Amino acid sequence: MRLTATTNVSVDGVIQGLGGSNEDRRGGFDRGGWAPPLVDAETADYLNQVYGGAAAFLFGRRTYEIFARSWGAIPEMATSTIGSALNGRHKYVASGTLTDPQWTGTTVLTGDIALAIRDLKAQQEGDLLVPGSGVLLRWLLANDLVDQFDLVIYPVVIGQGTRLFPDSGPDSALDLVNSRTTSGGIAIQAYRPLGRGPQYVTSSALPEHIT
Repeated sequence: MRLTATTNVSVDGVIQGLGGSNEDRRGGFDRGGWAPPLVDAETADYLNQVYGGAAAFLFGRRTYEIFARSWGAIPEMATSTIGSALNGRHKYVASGTLTDPQWTGTTVLTGDIALAIRDLKAQQEGDLLVPGSGVLLRWLLANDLVDQFDLVIYPVVIGQGTRLFPDSGPDSALDLVNSRTTSGGIAIQAYRPLGRGPQYVTSSALPEHIT
């Protein structure tokens, strides 16, 4: 399996509460529901293709619970292209605290989660899609488990809320493999982790091509 991730994010890096006003109000967050008004037809088609083409899904606990009570429970969402894919295919949750998942077709990964994910990747075919799940995505990147991650960047600054990447964390070099912008101004960028840190300037001299 190829482990891919698709994350909706604002220009200032916010991933919290994008789907609805009450989706995730941690920390007093009161600006939820910022993504749906900006989704254009091209972005909707892209998301339908990504979810519809996934062989299975991998979640962190918080995102799993948000999806379970929306895509897994609200009839008009459950029968959509994305909902049908989520409800019809297997879901894995990386969690040491979730013991009784209610969403049909769910397996909780515990113990050595990195080993369990490597086994999934080795034994199955297709794409193992990670929707959202910022904490999990950062952990997967740090453990060299991500084959590709896509950022769907909305043209909006939220100004508060949980960011995809924190102020301090491991560095990573990336290869931009695809980039496009929809008619509504949403940028969709696909990156492949290179498995090493980026290069840093070691002197104050400017590179020749920008002198």
